[in-house]
Amino acid sequence: MKKLAFAALAAMFVLAACAPGSSGSRPVNRQAGDVKKDVAAMGQVTLTIWDQEVRGGQEKQITTLNEQFQRRYPNVRLNRVPRSFDDLRSTLKLGLTGNDAPDVVQVNNGKQDMGAFVKAGLLLPLNGFARAYGWERRFPEPVWRLATYPDTGDVLGEGNLYGVPQTGELVGIYYNKTILAKLGLQPPKTWGEFDATLAKAKAAGVLPIQLGNLDKSAAPHLFTLGMHRFGGPDEQLGLATGRPGASWKTEANRMAAQQLLDWVGRSYLTPGFAGLKGDDSAAKFTKGEGLFHVDGTWLMPDLRSSMHDSVGFLLPPPQSNGEVSVTGGTGIPWAIGAKTKNPDAAAAYLDFITSAEAMKVQAENGGLPVFDVAGQPATGLQREVFDGWLKASSSNAMIPYLDYATNDAYEVVTGGVEQLMSGQLTLNGFLDKLQADLDASHGGR
Repeated sequence: MKKLAFAALAAMFVLAACAPGSSGSRPVNRQAGDVKKDVAAMGQVTLTIWDQEVRGGQEKQITTLNEQFQRRYPNVRLNRVPRSFDDLRSTLKLGLTGNDAPDVVQVNNGKQDMGAFVKAGLLLPLNGFARAYGWERRFPEPVWRLATYPDTGDVLGEGNLYGVPQTGELVGIYYNKTILAKLGLQPPKTWGEFDATLAKAKAAGVLPIQLGNLDKSAAPHLFTLGMHRFGGPDEQLGLATGRPGASWKTEANRMAAQQLLDWVGRSYLTPGFAGLKGDDSAAKFTKGEGLFHVDGTWLMPDLRSSMHDSVGFLLPPPQSNGEVSVTGGTGIPWAIGAKTKNPDAAAAYLDFITSAEAMKVQAENGGLPVFDVAGQPATGLQREVFDGWLKASSSNAMIPYLDYATNDAYEVVTGGVEQLMSGQLTLNGFLDKLQADLDASHGGR
């Protein structure tokens, strides 16, 4: 995997900002010197914003920041159009190509979304804005690379910058402290301790892992947990970003899939998990149904509100060689539509909602700020999540979501894991299915 050093990334911004587009139809990659930052001098402006910040804490933080932005810049009217994640994904392409295209949008990082929009010329490159506002100094390189693409849109982590994040995300292991204490156990620090804890919970009549997979998005987190246990970070990174030469047919991935099958066979998972919605599963966990729940940090505000001090958060345990890896990345990046008539005002808005002040608003509303986490006051669950993010985002430990890898990866991975757990696919058939999708994305090689 080619890794861009921070200095090299800054140099990339300079080169890309000075280079013309590959064709006259591509959006202009502006130079930093051409960026206008005096918002008050822009006259009356309306920015239409499509976002998916609709959960409790998400809604509060973006509403607060929008109010602050309009107080500071009364000449800019924000026309916010909130949508669910699924609704945003399904309508965004049509919206970006329409006559009334939104100025600012949240775009999922994956090739099927951001990559496809970059290839179609529907998003504005942000390199010049990044240099003008100093965005490259805000985020560590593992965060930057999750919103960069070349003009072809086929290689995540290389090329121009197309989005900036507000939040970080990790998929970790939530645990019920009260239940763990009743079992006479401490939070597991090794995979051996984790195995023993699952077995002891089952023997005591406690559900080891709370899971709901009706919408198919939760069970893949359990499979990737196995990948973190048995596979190296570089191998996982190659698969998650769809790199040529990456292989699903490895012993580490077989062991990850076998672990998932073992958990099903030992009844470690919620009975009827295939018919239980993810949100309903999380609600059951808050009511004490299950010792562990593997999910994302986006649940942190809701879990804190319901469980208070009885919930904790763990990164996956390290491997025997001390290596740690964890699924994560950024919240959905904020981008500028190529059809915007107000790119400078849109960039000023992105700068505002990703500023140090905005990170404080994030933390106050239970979110995970993408930077400046160490300086935020936090206790309990929030502190554990913040510490996990600091560790993961400053190293090669953070592995992107598997659905970033190919145009069809989300459907292939979620469907494949479901079929594996139900017995519709054998272990080898499951890995063959994932490999076929990866090979197809590289022209069948």
